[in-house]
Amino acid sequence: MKHFYTTSFLFLATSFLWWGCGSSSKDPVDYVDPFNGTDFFGHTFPGATLPYGMVQLSPDHDVKGWTYASGYTYADSSIIGFSHTHFSGVGMTTGGDVLLMPIVGDKVQTSAGTKENPDAGYRSRYDKKDEVANPGYYSVFLKDPKVKAELTATTRVGVHRYTFPKARKATILMDIGHEIGGNATSGDSFVKMVNDSTLEGYKDANGTMVYFVAKFSRPFEYYGTWDNDYITPESAEGYWPYKTEEKGLNIGYFVGYSTKRGDQVTVKVAISHVSVEGARKNLQAEVPHWDFDKVKNDARESWNEELKRVAVKTNDEAQKEIFYTALYRSLLSQYTGQDVDGQYMGMDHKIHKAENYSFFTSFSCWDTYRSQHPLLALVAPQHVNDFVKSIGAKTQEFGWLPAQHFRNTYRPSMVGDHLIPVVVDAYFKGYSDWDIEALYAAMRRKALESPPATIPASAGRAGLADYIQLGYAPCDRTTESVPNTMELAYDDWCIARLAEALGKKDDAALFYRRAQNYRNVYDASTQFMRPRRANGAWLEALGTNQQAIDSVGEHHYYRYFDPLLVGRRPNRHYTESNAWQYLWSVQHDASGLIKLLGGNQAFADRLDTFFNMDASITPPKYVGVVGTIGQYVHGNQPSHHVAYLYNYAAQPWKTQYWVREVLKRFYRTGPAGLCGNEDMGSLSSWYLMSSMGLYSVTPGSSQYVIASPLFDEVSFGVKDGKTFKIITHNNSDKNRYIQSATLNGKPFDRSWIDHSEIMAGGELVFEMGDQPNKTWATGKTSVPYSQSL
Repeated sequence: MKHFYTTSFLFLATSFLWWGCGSSSKDPVDYVDPFNGTDFFGHTFPGATLPYGMVQLSPDHDVKGWTYASGYTYADSSIIGFSHTHFSGVGMTTGGDVLLMPIVGDKVQTSAGTKENPDAGYRSRYDKKDEVANPGYYSVFLKDPKVKAELTATTRVGVHRYTFPKARKATILMDIGHEIGGNATSGDSFVKMVNDSTLEGYKDANGTMVYFVAKFSRPFEYYGTWDNDYITPESAEGYWPYKTEEKGLNIGYFVGYSTKRGDQVTVKVAISHVSVEGARKNLQAEVPHWDFDKVKNDARESWNEELKRVAVKTNDEAQKEIFYTALYRSLLSQYTGQDVDGQYMGMDHKIHKAENYSFFTSFSCWDTYRSQHPLLALVAPQHVNDFVKSIGAKTQEFGWLPAQHFRNTYRPSMVGDHLIPVVVDAYFKGYSDWDIEALYAAMRRKALESPPATIPASAGRAGLADYIQLGYAPCDRTTESVPNTMELAYDDWCIARLAEALGKKDDAALFYRRAQNYRNVYDASTQFMRPRRANGAWLEALGTNQQAIDSVGEHHYYRYFDPLLVGRRPNRHYTESNAWQYLWSVQHDASGLIKLLGGNQAFADRLDTFFNMDASITPPKYVGVVGTIGQYVHGNQPSHHVAYLYNYAAQPWKTQYWVREVLKRFYRTGPAGLCGNEDMGSLSSWYLMSSMGLYSVTPGSSQYVIASPLFDEVSFGVKDGKTFKIITHNNSDKNRYIQSATLNGKPFDRSWIDHSEIMAGGELVFEMGDQPNKTWATGKTSVPYSQSL
């Protein structure tokens, strides 16, 4: 069956009614705080971008170390400059391309200097009170040059406005070598002056090409280049005044003026991953004028139009701020990859054209398949087919179904094969305006074969041969062997579901069998998913004797099994988690896991232990984590569905309690409002869905599992101009327990709702109370889907 949603599925007037006639004088955009998550390892950035933007124009504090994965951390007080590409909340260090920085003074410094000594370079101090961030706009007063810097953006163009003091030499630097992770180390970059107000060039960012065109509102009065890797006697200062072009690794360009107090220079920087000509087209199409304030106001309006597609009713202004900031983060974390003419650079490093769809470059799918993609299927459906078409194009160009990747470049990354659930979840929610047979064939091939010689071996499934032969990935052959087994079993369940829908009965039977492979790493003696050797033996236990533990040495823990140990790459058996946290990663077959653990009550008791453990019992030498309740770790994705599992054991009131606790404890206003890496929208998307009272425990199923709605009312547009509302009566922090529910006026007594029911529009109404109703949604037909049911 072929389904696809036409433009009638886009949000119509019903999506906007509340903000046209509501009692609040503030628009949704006014509630967004871009500084949220910039402290305490949220790794977000506060700069200017648009929904799904190619450009993320933001300040950089530093480039080295995990702390600076986004280039910015709120505690710092000096700025290197303003670069055009950033990733939201990731744990990797990349981006930071094409940095601009205004300076004042006779000497042109070509290195940034240090936080300890900003005067050693072009870095500038600033005060937090002089820093402002709103969706699509950022400004700061740089104390050292006494320059006000303002940033705004369109989808593909960053626009800077610098207000200078009186100066004989007011200079704007363009540092091409700057990149998050350290200075450029591979691939030449190039910059040249085209005329007296335009620079063009490219940056080879470790294999990802970033082409740029920068136009300045005033002709240059002086200019020059530098190459920090090539300083000659005739260039003792490290730069060449009046040289018109430069090529190398750590190169840059400077242009300058004499200024009166209050003089402004506007710079428009367009980027492209295709060509300089593509950047020129992007610039002409998106910012053909010099009106900074128009771009700023248009950016605000773009954000407001996106944000008001979801409306919330509550008297708690702080919760509105958290909600709309989370929605903002969720909508900026998928990045447009094609130029205005549709051209993009494919995974085969050839130029292609996206016909009648938007091409997206980055899929942080180990994180985003769990929450962000299911959220966007509800609140941004106009992009879902484009996501899957992008995956299909990448697969065709790469010659293989890729896994997690960024900027359309595949590199080895996280465990699992999680583009599969992104595709399968979209299909079962009615999105299939793409070649489903071709994508199914790619999934099947990758699940059965190693990559051909033309594809990096790392692009295949780790431990695949053993997984097929033994039914699990052995720990003496495969790093992170337990997640490899469990997550591939889930991916195989997704393939089985799709095979069944496409009428491929033999394939469906094969992959449904493989979906049960998680059982092969379940050790009944410990009741954990335990590393297992190729000969079938379980990894030996470390034990609890402290003297023996100390004698092993921290870097040799991987030789033993300890359910509390979070190992370090490359010697770890669980992915950024431990055995307690990975025990529950059987998203497609919770009922099967319940049976392994002894039935509903035993399963719920084990979950109780998980949430109520004293986290301090973990020895300090074990790797720490953030956002913890017992052994639940909200700062990392494998725990995100766990609170919802009580529903499967017919104790939904405990899901209601714990989801509310997570919402309350780990999402706050302010820079430290996130408990860990945002991970390309996944933490924010979890909040949005959970605050609505819904969560997609099993992407690939069309069901959402129900918790405890946080707001008095949430409303968003669905098909054909209809609206779906989630309404809670008698709602408060204390009254977090569902007493009863109705769907469109009829009794509703189950702890899940199907996507099709939401898309039909209507009202899901909950009556809340301060005591659990232990009879609501506890019947055998009330629990959500599991493979074994």
